[in-house]
Amino acid sequence: MVHNIILEKFEEWTENSSPIKSRIKIFQKIRDIPYATVPELIDPVQGPLGIFKQNRGSCSPKHFLLGIMYQKLNIPIQYVSYPFNWNDLEANIPSKIRKLAEKMPVGYHVACKAYINRKWIMIDATWDLPLRREDFPVNEDWDGISDTKNAVKPYKEIVHDNEYERMNYFRMKTAWHGQREEKLNIEFYNEFNNWLEKIRRREH
Repeated sequence: MVHNIILEKFEEWTENSSPIKSRIKIFQKIRDIPYATVPELIDPVQGPLGIFKQNRGSCSPKHFLLGIMYQKLNIPIQYVSYPFNWNDLEANIPSKIRKLAEKMPVGYHVACKAYINRKWIMIDATWDLPLRREDFPVNEDWDGISDTKNAVKPYKEIVHDNEYERMNYFRMKTAWHGQREEKLNIEFYNEFNNWLEKIRRREH
């Protein structure tokens, strides 16, 4: 069952729009939710709700939300995991954060694939527009029918039929994390999130 706030936003974002304009509008609205890594929002049920309450979220809640809304447009959805190294991220990242990124364990980015015009299209709504200022690979002008840029530089692609397959994969891959990895994650994400907020404040 889809929560009321998601239904309300869906109606607001798609009202009086054609199918292609609806999917572009949904993509843009979700893309422009400020990116931040918030561990409690990675759940496929709580994440899409929490992203509205907190007005921020990482790739997981953003793409779980996009998947819910595209399925309401009768667009089949898959979730796609992309293992990557944080230190490979293409952006003008400060040296302090780069040094932390060098020590980070492998990340498991997630995006969506949508079945549009008889083919699977990769859709990535991760980075919000203000992050262009530091050369993040932001997807600015999506046409609604073509692959977008990937938010990261992956070394593999794993396709999941649904959000629960994705979560099981993520939990399996990160189950080995101990205190050292958790401490690294907390330090890196705090620094990274704070830096992104500084970028956005410069936008105004």
